[in-house]
Amino acid sequence: MTKKPKSGVEPEQAEAEAEVDSELQQLQSALGQAEQELTEYKESMLRMHAEMENLRKRLIKDLERSRRRALEDLMLDLLPVRDSLERGMESDEATTTVEAMKEGKALIIRMLGKVMADHGLQEINPMGEAFNPEQHQAMAMRASAQHEPGTVIEVMQKGFQLHDRLIRPAMVVVAKSTTDD
Repeated sequence: MTKKPKSGVEPEQAEAEAEVDSELQQLQSALGQAEQELTEYKESMLRMHAEMENLRKRLIKDLERSRRRALEDLMLDLLPVRDSLERGMESDEATTTVEAMKEGKALIIRMLGKVMADHGLQEINPMGEAFNPEQHQAMAMRASAQHEPGTVIEVMQKGFQLHDRLIRPAMVVVAKSTTDD
């Protein structure tokens, strides 16, 4: 059996090919649009990444500048304390009385205490208070009939707190019952 050559495309087949061509063009158009959107999103993401990196660098610089200013403010406040100490060292020991030296030292301690307080440093002096392990470091326990057990009866070294953060615990002696061994 021999095949007859087809002289033309049948109408159904031509219609199907036209549909396929139309669908192919729509898909190619949609693909082109999607690729364009992808390119725009990539560029947008890269710009956003660059902006975030610039923001991060600017924040680091601002933070460093703030630290320097805070330190500069502290140093400016400490300079009068240093000046007072130097004046005290330059005073004539032969003409200076012990009382005047004590007054000078007390003045310097007050000046330093004010500078520290102005910058958020608080002294922890728990004499007579209940022992608090979050702010105190017990160096010893001593039997005491005059104090409740667990009470600070001696402060060996004051503690300090900067704002809400403990810088150094107070070193204390804590009372214990006289019946404890």
